[in-house]
Amino acid sequence: MKKVAELLFIPSPGFSHLTSALEMANLLIRRDERLFITVIIMKSPFDYNTNISQPMSEDLNSRIRFVELPYDESNSELLSKSVLHFLAALIETNKTQVRDVAAGIETNNRLAGFVIDMFCSGVIDVADELGVPTYVYFTSSAGFLGLMFHLQSIQDDQSKDVTQFKDSDSELSLPCFANSFPSKVLPSVVLDNQDECRLFLRHAQMFRRTKGILVNTFVELESYAVRSLSDGKTPPVYPVGPIFNLKNGEGNHRSDAIMSWLDDQPPSSVVFLCFGSMGSFGKEEVKEIADALEHTGYRFLWSLRQPPPKGKVEAPREYENPEEVLPEGFLERTAGMGKVIGWAPQVAVLSHPAVGGFVSHCGWNSILESVWCGVPIAAWPLYAEQQINAFEMVKELGLAVEIKMDYRKNVSKDIKQEPLTAKEIETGIRKVMMDGEIRKKVNEMKEKSREAMTEGGSSYISLGCLIEDVIKNMEFHTQKSVEHE
Repeated sequence: MKKVAELLFIPSPGFSHLTSALEMANLLIRRDERLFITVIIMKSPFDYNTNISQPMSEDLNSRIRFVELPYDESNSELLSKSVLHFLAALIETNKTQVRDVAAGIETNNRLAGFVIDMFCSGVIDVADELGVPTYVYFTSSAGFLGLMFHLQSIQDDQSKDVTQFKDSDSELSLPCFANSFPSKVLPSVVLDNQDECRLFLRHAQMFRRTKGILVNTFVELESYAVRSLSDGKTPPVYPVGPIFNLKNGEGNHRSDAIMSWLDDQPPSSVVFLCFGSMGSFGKEEVKEIADALEHTGYRFLWSLRQPPPKGKVEAPREYENPEEVLPEGFLERTAGMGKVIGWAPQVAVLSHPAVGGFVSHCGWNSILESVWCGVPIAAWPLYAEQQINAFEMVKELGLAVEIKMDYRKNVSKDIKQEPLTAKEIETGIRKVMMDGEIRKKVNEMKEKSREAMTEGGSSYISLGCLIEDVIKNMEFHTQKSVEHE
């Protein structure tokens, strides 16, 4: 098979970013046999001792290859400052190696461009040096992308300090949302520290230099936000989602036990609580959740995980004995109605007919999975852009109910985040399990999400436009190289 064009994928370090990039890569090569892909793996302190690519490569097309870069442990020291500073330093450290890999592909005149994660904008300089285009793979929502561009414009074009919105009750008018946007749900990264804010919004500055932005969304879900990005000021936006691994977790013995328990439950009777790969709670909030579940009387499946030791930045662990953190007697009292687990095969659980509601941190992948499976969300955001995602789902789209839209975990030292009460959590659970109108809307969006990915659907067409743009640029680049010779 003749190799026509090769894309260099550069995900952010970390398992979730890599898996999302691989799903995108798979989608591209299955769609067009002219494409080949090299994935550069930059490891983080959480995974640098593990072989990330090996367990994944078995199911991947032979036209995808991996290049793993060695991890410089000195970068870990920057985690004490912030994750953003750590990522920026990691990208800078690896630029030379990225350039070497790209140059090796370019010697065969087949490098069609870079596809970078939203936090890897620093390597755009490398692509520019080589004279090839860069595309961003934006793993969050079109609404959040629009917010980033708007805040960057406020900072750079209007010379205003974005951190002014901290502790403000103001409502903002944003091009990407039809409804007024409460400043209290802005991400903490743009509120707490000017240096952090500038570092974050620099990504938006860099995005404007790219050839296009692939967004893991679909037009029918975020029609208003997608339209707002066609303003002539931003690169072309390609809504290509929803993209996630439908088979993630299948075949695991823990998954079998969970699915077996769900098989014994009535349809739409179970509320599923899961807070993502980094979501966890202290003992005080665990007690409130447990009390809320008992009071509702609903069947439940609860993914409960242990926070990392204080002062350490690492993924939550599983409890060896959940009873040490749960209220005394909770497991005995709820034995007939609920199940407390650690890790959860989220897509498989959400796909099960017994699941009727999802208490979620509102990570964008989790939102897309819940929409795909037709399960309404009770929004309890924790960190990153999750408050914005919650606002969009609850207020903008009417596809979720609110537990607390402006909740923030691990906020700055000068802000005290009060734990949610059992009553607040119970109210949210009852709403998500009883609101028939939202359930109907979510089921309608479920059908649209599937149609978007099928031939003739909006995301299918958008991906086709992207591929043609990549091939056209490749042909132009090759012709220029031949003329230069």
